[in-house]
Amino acid sequence: MADFDLVLKGTVVTPERVIEAGHVAVRDGKVVQIGQGAAPAAKERHDLGKALILPGAIDAQAHSLSQKNQEDFIWSTRSAAAGGVTTIVDMPYDEGNLVCSAEAVARKVAHARAQARVDFALYGTVDPEEGPARIAEMVEAGVAAFKFSTFGTDPKRFPRIPPALLQACFAAIAPTGLTAGVHNEDDEAVQSYMAAVKASGISDWRAHGLSRPPITELLAMHTIFETGADTGCPSHVVHCSLGRGYDIAAAYRRDGFEATVECCIHYLTLDEENDVRRLGGKAKINPPIRPRAEVESLWRKITEGKVWLVSTDHVSWSEERKTKADMLANSSGVPGLEVMVPLFIKGALERGVPLTWAAKLMAENPAKHFRLDHVKGALTPGRDADITVLTPEETVYDASASGHNIVGWSPYNGIRLPYRVAASYLRGKPVFDGKNVVAEPGTGAFVRPPLTRVLAGGAA
Repeated sequence: MADFDLVLKGTVVTPERVIEAGHVAVRDGKVVQIGQGAAPAAKERHDLGKALILPGAIDAQAHSLSQKNQEDFIWSTRSAAAGGVTTIVDMPYDEGNLVCSAEAVARKVAHARAQARVDFALYGTVDPEEGPARIAEMVEAGVAAFKFSTFGTDPKRFPRIPPALLQACFAAIAPTGLTAGVHNEDDEAVQSYMAAVKASGISDWRAHGLSRPPITELLAMHTIFETGADTGCPSHVVHCSLGRGYDIAAAYRRDGFEATVECCIHYLTLDEENDVRRLGGKAKINPPIRPRAEVESLWRKITEGKVWLVSTDHVSWSEERKTKADMLANSSGVPGLEVMVPLFIKGALERGVPLTWAAKLMAENPAKHFRLDHVKGALTPGRDADITVLTPEETVYDASASGHNIVGWSPYNGIRLPYRVAASYLRGKPVFDGKNVVAEPGTGAFVRPPLTRVLAGGAA
C-alpha cells in the first residue's frame, strides 16, 4: 500500500544542506517527510536522478496590473509556474486602482483569485491624502506587508511618501509586526540629477545611470532605516543595486534594528557597460543596472549573509514602452518570473556559491518576511508541498519561444542556462510539466499572514 501521494527523488536543496539521493514525500498537499537513500512507496513516484529539488520559490515583487489590459494575473502566474515560482507577492501600484483600503484589497483578491495559477499574497500602500488611516483595515483584509516610495512618478499612481508621512505610516504598522518595504531613491536628488542629464543633451543608454547615481539610493536608505529605528517598525529596502547598501543595513542590524534589503535578479545578472549599452530601454530599471563590479559585489554580499531576499520586480511592459530612443522616456522595469530561479542557480554555480542560498533567499526568507512561514517556504513536514524541480539540461533562454509570457522580449534572451525548470508543484499538484503550464486559472489561492499572529505584533 502506498504511504504517500507523491514522492520525488533527487538532489534535495534546503537552506541548511544539499541532500544527495534525497527524497521528498507528500500527502494531502503537505510535505510529510524529507529523507535520504531508498525512497518510500507512493501513488506517484519519480526518480529524477541528478535533478535539483527545491522549495517552490516565492517572488517578493511582482507587478501583475501595472499596465492596464496588458499582463494581469492570468499571465504573471503562468510565467511564475513555468519558472518554479509557486507564490507571488503582488505590488499595490495597479493602474487605475491604488491598493490603499480594505475595499481595494478585497477587490484585488477577488480579481486575482479567478485568474491565478499559483498562490498569491498582496502588498498594501497608502494614498498620501489619507495617510495611515486605512493601514489597520488593510491588515485585517490580509495584506502581507506595506510598500512605500521615497521617490514619486505620480501623486496617485506611484506617489512619493515624504519623511513625516513615512514616519506616521511606519508607526501605524509597527504594532502589527508586518514589514514596511520602501523604494529607495531620494526624490530631490533624482530630480536634480535628472535635470542635469537632460540639460547635458545625453539621451542614449548612459542617461539613466547618470540620472540616478549611487548617492540617490544611499541617501534614501538612511532615511528608510532611520525611520524604522525611530518607530520600531521592521524596515525593508525592496531593491538595492549597490554593495554598500547591504553594509548599511547590516550596521543597523548590529545596532538591534530590523533592517533588511532585497536584491533583484537583474542586479545579479546584468551590467551597465555591456547589457544596458546593448539593450537600451529594455534594461531600464529603477534603481539602474550598475557596472559589472557591482554585480560581483552583490554576489559577495550573498555569501556574507547580507542579502535577505532575491526577487524579480517583474513587470511586463509592452514593447513600445521600452524601445524609445530617449532612454529616460522608457518605462522602468523588466519581466523575470520565468527565469529567476535558473538565473540564480547559474550565477551561484559560476561563483562557487552554495546552492543552499537558493532555498534560503527565494523561499525560506520570503516566507518569513511576509509572515507566511506557517504554510510556505520550506520542504518541511507540515508546510505546503510547493516544489521546484530543475534538471541539468543546458538551454538558451528565449521568452517568446517558451509561450509563457505576455511579451516576447526579455533582457535575459540569449543567456545560456545550465539548468532548466522541469516541473513545478503547488500543494503537491503539478502546475508545470517542463513544457506546459498545466494549472488552470483559479488554481492559485490567496495566502495571508495569520491574523492572530499579526494582532500579536508578529510573534511566532
